[in-house]
This record gives sequence, structure tokens and C-alpha cells, in this order.
Amino acid sequence: MRRSFPFSAIVGQDEMKRALLIAAVDARIGGVMVFGDRGTGKSTAVRALAALLPPVPAASAGYQDGSARKGKVPVPFVDLPLGATEDRVVGALDLERALGAGEKAFEPGLLARANGGFLYIDEINLLEDHIVDLLLDVAASGENVVEREGLSVRHPARFVLVGSGNPEEGELRPQLLDRFGLSVEVRTPGHLPDRIEILKRCDAFERDPDGFAATWEKTERKTLRQLARARDALPGVAVPDEVLGYAAQLCMAVGADGLRGELTLMRAARAIAALEGVAEATPAHVAAVAPMALRHRLRRNVLDETGSTVRIERALADLAQAA
Repeated sequence: MRRSFPFSAIVGQDEMKRALLIAAVDARIGGVMVFGDRGTGKSTAVRALAALLPPVPAASAGYQDGSARKGKVPVPFVDLPLGATEDRVVGALDLERALGAGEKAFEPGLLARANGGFLYIDEINLLEDHIVDLLLDVAASGENVVEREGLSVRHPARFVLVGSGNPEEGELRPQLLDRFGLSVEVRTPGHLPDRIEILKRCDAFERDPDGFAATWEKTERKTLRQLARARDALPGVAVPDEVLGYAAQLCMAVGADGLRGELTLMRAARAIAALEGVAEATPAHVAAVAPMALRHRLRRNVLDETGSTVRIERALADLAQAA
């Protein structure tokens, strides 16, 4: 099996890596949307994180006969192609066999394969809206239901949904974008030493994947331990009323619609606190995740041409000054 580039060896793109770690700690965050230039390591980062995580129990086959395969498998990483049909995504029922033999014959789709792992969609802004809607519904519920001609099959489909796209090639509908938990922006590195370091690491990996991976093994193990501790600690991390109030004030200040912004801020701040190994989330944790949790939830203001990130940073500064 082809070795993945080590997650810890990815140069820069700190916001994207942080968002992926948050989503890996708490899948309820609702997935990650990555906007930016091509060739900036988006799919590499997701694939690398999936490869870093410890093996998981083999995906349950309970949607067919109630049995489950034994053993463990690598964390799934499923790449959903743009031309995928709905049947390929959700799975297909064999109606002939069902009606003739009275059996619920089900062919699992990509959602079943992604259970327990990551579902990655490149250029999600070019995917048909009804497929994106379906994916977001399943990602939120953790369950896929397939219904045909009065027959119904359901199976677990718990995965971290990661979409990527270039805004220049078409925007995702605001109603769909709002349902992603986090949104990050990646850019081609503009710092010369970073570009040189990326070239050196890519070349070293291509020449000797195993040797390069061995070089980063200690750092990878450290990241893995941090993730494992954060997942275990997450349920016990407190979010005081003061922090909830701060999150709500921030959302009101930037004009975020609905309550998804506050919920995401709360969950992401708790996940960051768990990653840092502290027992209580603070306003500083909220501020750290605010741009990625809110930038895709803001209405465009015709009187304010500044970007969403700048508006959020300005609101954070105003709140800090008022404190």
C-alpha cells in the first residue's frame, strides 16, 4: 500500500491543519471546508491525518445481515469523484432480488466505505447541490438511509466531511456552506524559505518514502498521542458561561445568522482546549477558532468591502478593548 506523506512534515498551512485536528477530535464540528489555490496540499493533509490515526474496527456489515467483520482496518479515506451518481454515493438496493427472493440486497456506497474515517470532495463547489445537501445531512446525523419502492435500509455513516474548492471556479450556495463547521483558506506560500523547504521535503519523500517517514516518526507519534488524549478528555472539558457569553457577543457583533456559529465556536473551543490538555475552555480559545468558525457565515455588507476574516478580527479587537 502506498505510504502517505507525514502529517507533521507538511510545511505551513497551520490553519488547515488545526481545523482538521479539531474535526478529528470532535466529529460533531460538522466537517471542514477548505478554499484556496490548487496544489497547496489540501488532499495531502487530509490523507496524511487519516493515515496517522490508529486502525479502527472493520466497518460493520449490520446493514446486510447483522454480522460484523472481525479485526481492524486503517482509518478510511474516501475520495468522492465529481461525476459520482447518487446510487454510488448512498448505495443501491437490488429491487429484483428484493421482490423476487424477499431479501434486502444492498450494495454499499461511498458513505458506507467512509464510515469511521474521512470523506474528501475536491472542487465541491462543482458538485450537484442535491448531492452536497445529502452528504451534509448524513454527516450531521451519522446515519445513511436508502429507500426505494417502499424498501428501506439504514447503516452507520459517521465520517469527517472535508470539501475543497477554488472560489474562482464557482461558489458554494451560502445555505450549504453555512452547514460546514469550519472554513479555512489556504494560499500558495509566498515566503521563499518555505517554498524551498517544501521542495526539499517532497523530493526526499519521493526518493525514499520509508526513510522520510522514519525521520518524522517521533513527531507523528507525539501528534497521535495528543489526539488520543484530546478525544478522551473532550467530554470533561468545561465551557463556562463567561465563554459562552463571549462567543454569543462575537456572533452578534459580526452579524452571524442563526445559532450554528455559537455552537461551532463552543465545540471548537472545547476541542482546542482538549488538544492543549487543559480542563476548561477560555475566551482565548474562542478567539483562536473564531475566523475558521465564522468567516463563512457572514452576510456580505455592501458598505464594508473588507473580507470576512478582517471583520472578525476587528470584532475580536473591539471585544478585547471593551473587556
